[in-house]
Amino acid sequence: MSRILSLFNHEAQLVKSLRKQDPKAQRQLYEKYSPRMLGLCFRYAGDEMTAEDIMVEGFMRVFNKIDQFNGEGSFEGWIRRIMVNEALGFLRKQKRILEDTLSDEAENIPDYAYADQNLNAEELLALISELPAGYRTVFNLYAIEGYAHSEIAEMLGISESTSKSQLHRARAMLQKMVSDWESGLKKKISYEKASC
Repeated sequence: MSRILSLFNHEAQLVKSLRKQDPKAQRQLYEKYSPRMLGLCFRYAGDEMTAEDIMVEGFMRVFNKIDQFNGEGSFEGWIRRIMVNEALGFLRKQKRILEDTLSDEAENIPDYAYADQNLNAEELLALISELPAGYRTVFNLYAIEGYAHSEIAEMLGISESTSKSQLHRARAMLQKMVSDWESGLKKKISYEKASC
């Protein structure tokens, strides 16, 4: 319990210093949260350089809007929301959110009923990053960030049914990608056994 109070007091002191625009506090916040926020931004951007740009802009927004954090809820959650909004803003500017999600080929993706457990988290994130931007965005917002379809629809300016459809298509595409990945792995194992 005392450790939780200590963390809470440290966070409150950090926020207080950030409100005074203390460069040391800004650096401390960046160092503490940048690895997680870079991962979050990468899930939306799909490439590391763009993710870094989004993250830096997100931290600038955090520093500029720190007075809006009222202490209710998680400070990290507040930062995450800013980063998600920054990533969505970037995608909107690039017109990448839904442009590639309504193609005819998306209708032809088979709905695989399984996805094996052989992938580790890093491999799965790599597959997610290969999804078309619209699918990736809705998948991230729903499956990873935990937003409801109604919230996603409002954030992206789409209908709730479009959000559900994009999620279904993203899952189907991911399942196919996992299946293809497994097939490639099995072939590689068979080849290695045959060459021994």
